[in-house]
Amino acid sequence: MTQSFDAAVAAFRPRPPLAVALSGGADSTALLLACAARWPGQVVAFHVHHGLQAAADGFEQHCVALCERLGIPLWVRRVDARHAAGQSPEDAARQARYKAFEALALDCQAQMAIKTIALAQHADDQVETLLLALSRGAGVAGLAAMPARWQRAGLDWCRPLLRVAGADVRAWLVARGERWVEDPTNADERFTRNRIRRQLLPALQQAFPQFRDTFARSCEHAAQASELLQELAAADAAAIGQPPRIA
Repeated sequence: MTQSFDAAVAAFRPRPPLAVALSGGADSTALLLACAARWPGQVVAFHVHHGLQAAADGFEQHCVALCERLGIPLWVRRVDARHAAGQSPEDAARQARYKAFEALALDCQAQMAIKTIALAQHADDQVETLLLALSRGAGVAGLAAMPARWQRAGLDWCRPLLRVAGADVRAWLVARGERWVEDPTNADERFTRNRIRRQLLPALQQAFPQFRDTFARSCEHAAQASELLQELAAADAAAIGQPPRIA
């Protein structure tokens, strides 16, 4: 079921100390504020400067000012997130971002041995990811969309807000008088994800008000099916041996 922002944070069980991936937008700003309040002295912020648009310097300045006000250590890394031929810009930026987070976790080891990185994607982001997967004819692995927890590079990665509607995150910030920055590219409907967000989600809200919950269940079913297929493939591989024994 969809959760309130406070309920999602209360249910979050990371291994502190943790880093919050901070873009400066509403979602990551809210997650940083909530985590810093719940685990004081055990939270840092990681900001990745993608260098893809003029507004990126403003994002970094907002993050610097926010973390100075909150007394939270901020680690910034600049990357070249330009996409290669045949690669989507979103995929290139995502890959550069995750590599940067891993590097930042190593950079701050002397100050704080980060065990968990928290990402602020919410229920609307999950719906967009599922619809993108459907539009590409994805199988069960793609239809599982974004996992809530996984491990990579010796770190726990968590998305504690995957059951929180995006509007609820912003309402939480507004109620506290907090500000955030808006990425101007979010209004550019040349990007498929933006068209989904601006055109399809309002229509889904009108036609199927519970779509966030039902879509989330579909993602969970697909994730379970994908996991079972992986287990079956591993069992088959073990049975035939290496090199394969062909009867």
